[in-house]
Amino acid sequence: MTEEKGAPRVREVRRSEDRFLGSDLFESGARQLPPRNGTGTITEAAREVSVYHRCQVLVVGGGPSGTAAAWAAAKAGADVVLMERYNHLGGLSTGGLVIWIDRMTDWTGRQVIRGFAEDVFDRFPAEGVAGPPREDWGSRDVKKASYWGQRTSAFHGVVSWAPTLDPERLKLVSQEMLLSVGVRLVFHSWAAMPVVEDGCVKGVVFESKEGRKAIMADVVVDTTGDGDIFARAGGDFDTDIEEGDVHHSANTAFVLGGADMDRWLAFRANEPEQYAQFAALGREKLGFFQPPYVSWRNDIGLFLGPRQTGLSALNVDDQTELEIRSHRFMQTHCDFFREHAPGFENCYMLQSAPQLGVRHTRRLVGTGKILRSQWSEGVALPDEVGVSPSVSLKFPVISVPYGALMPRSLDGLLAGGKHISCDANSHGFMREIPQCWLTGQAAGAAAALAARAGVQPRALDVPTLQNELRRQGVFLHDHAGQKEEAPMAQAAAG
Repeated sequence: MTEEKGAPRVREVRRSEDRFLGSDLFESGARQLPPRNGTGTITEAAREVSVYHRCQVLVVGGGPSGTAAAWAAAKAGADVVLMERYNHLGGLSTGGLVIWIDRMTDWTGRQVIRGFAEDVFDRFPAEGVAGPPREDWGSRDVKKASYWGQRTSAFHGVVSWAPTLDPERLKLVSQEMLLSVGVRLVFHSWAAMPVVEDGCVKGVVFESKEGRKAIMADVVVDTTGDGDIFARAGGDFDTDIEEGDVHHSANTAFVLGGADMDRWLAFRANEPEQYAQFAALGREKLGFFQPPYVSWRNDIGLFLGPRQTGLSALNVDDQTELEIRSHRFMQTHCDFFREHAPGFENCYMLQSAPQLGVRHTRRLVGTGKILRSQWSEGVALPDEVGVSPSVSLKFPVISVPYGALMPRSLDGLLAGGKHISCDANSHGFMREIPQCWLTGQAAGAAAALAARAGVQPRALDVPTLQNELRRQGVFLHDHAGQKEEAPMAQAAAG
């Protein structure tokens, strides 16, 4: 393909079994914003900051991990405040329109991400969720796997519990869950700086329409997704995912209404030659191609891309650039699909996400770490606080350690969500929404227990934490050192 000046450049992405949700990545040569012209500095006058509230546990960020953290901390008996910059809970799973909730089951169909995750779905009406029935979880029936594979709920020929859901319903469900356990919600408030004394986080200064105020807490849980609090408090972090990696890319998701997804899926599955021609035409006309995913309704198509690389979600100019491009992509995709895609003849632009879809910025350097080298071991770690499904049948489930939530050299703080301590490969699945629920719940429960005991989180008795997590419905192995085999190994042994 001949590139026009400023046209998107499709970057080839290497695939491997360590990766999933592959898609075209691209970078654009022409930027929309002129360079900055600011120079020098100004001096802010010192001022007294009034304390808005004092609590035992402050959760900063109301995305998947923050919602789970606040809920778990309150269930464990703590006085909890959750601060969120937007007007709703759920983060990328609601405001980011990442309404496909990735796998919560292992390769046998056993649900391993439980606790908060189960409570959420127990509160949903049937019309708000689309996914396979429980009796099909783990099925390797070819027809069932083919059907659900087109609907983001079967991988490697195995049906999984990976549903799509109504984001507005999730906002409401999340809100009511937290209010029911006594969490104080603080919306429209942006955490600006942590309050740090002698290497210990004591609270957070935030900005709102009321101006600059502070919330003080015994333990702060950073669930910002980007590690904003632990980074500004002086905690160590990694940023070693390459710009060209799909897990580094960012974009604003969007949904098109007026679709017939069943008709689209039939075209994609049953007419491979025509679909290949359609995809080639998309690349020719648009410079890239992003197929839609199903949603919780047949008349809505979900677009989780095009995924853009070479831009940082920690840079305000890059964030602005991402938004400008993404909104243009929404229009060009809508026009192209309306003209060329079966099932999209009457589609229209329904909604673009109010939150930027960020996959990676920072990762905590913790006292423990989830490592690619551990995937094949299948050993329950002594400080296990959750269990994640693995990326393929080659691997057993992954044991998530408490140390992955604990800063190496910072007290008064825990981390939950996509910025926990892990290597670049493990981040590929630990950043997903169910895993954020998992690590958020663990961080929230630990923060509550530490605050109630009057100890630092690193001094918390791990068996006590594990007992509390089991009480909240979290799946943990029965004992440390318990070993599981990968499904492929089990099949071979059988």
